[in-house]
Amino acid sequence: MPPAAEVDIRIEKGTPTEAELAAVTVLLLSRATPHHSIPAHKPPLTAWRRDNYQAPHSWQG
Repeated sequence: MPPAAEVDIRIEKGTPTEAELAAVTVLLLSRATPHHSIPAHKPPLTAWRRDNYQAPHSWQG
């Protein structure tokens, strides 16, 4: 289990508006999303040559 994160939000008494509830919902959902779900830069599939390269003796003319 990861160590406890530093507290960034605080709950106070009161009656929240719909906009405030929506903001808290977005905040909590964004913090619940794992960081690894964002895809990193994909390495090129043909790392050993350029994609559009054609050898001088290529039949693809």
